[in-house]
Amino acid sequence: MKIEQYCVGEVGTNCYFAINEGTKEMLVVDPGDSAGMLAGKIREGGYQPKAILLTHGHFDHAMAAEELAGMFGIQIYAHEAEKETLGQPQLNVSAMLGRRDAYHADVFVKDGEVLGLAGMELKVLHTPGHTEGGCCYYLEKEKALFSGDTLFCQSVGRTDFPRGSMSQLVRSIKGKLMPLPDDVKVYPGHMSATTIGMERNGNPFL
Repeated sequence: MKIEQYCVGEVGTNCYFAINEGTKEMLVVDPGDSAGMLAGKIREGGYQPKAILLTHGHFDHAMAAEELAGMFGIQIYAHEAEKETLGQPQLNVSAMLGRRDAYHADVFVKDGEVLGLAGMELKVLHTPGHTEGGCCYYLEKEKALFSGDTLFCQSVGRTDFPRGSMSQLVRSIKGKLMPLPDDVKVYPGHMSATTIGMERNGNPFL
């Protein structure tokens, strides 16, 4: 698997392409803005997008999902507990920008569910705290974790947005992410990549 990272939107969100190098099939994780640019990168690479994965429903992660999905005729995935956050401007915090955006997903997934997409297997890890339906996508064979705004390099996601909870977020990280192997690479929603081992040993919030 090859991973490409693109920083999009006004708050610098990491959008990732998870690419099956053997088949050119790929997944888009958290297209928060710049649908046209992302589509151009997909076409330049000759990639075949199979799905869009949302780690949560905040505007900076979901805003370009519907447009991009329409361009390629693919579905949007999100955790089942994120329906309200996606659909309500106060919860998806687009209202902070003076917008009234409502986002959607086509497929709602459950904690522990294993998705077979683009020739890869991804396990859904429900990690509430930043949002109610926040989740991470774990690719065990590739030793990769897309953590959204749950876990950052030496930090964790904000919990001062509607329905956030620091105690719940820390429980999610300790219960779902810290048991993963040290060498799993973490691809967060903002800032630089890290590893589970680095965060276990040095994250001041844990």
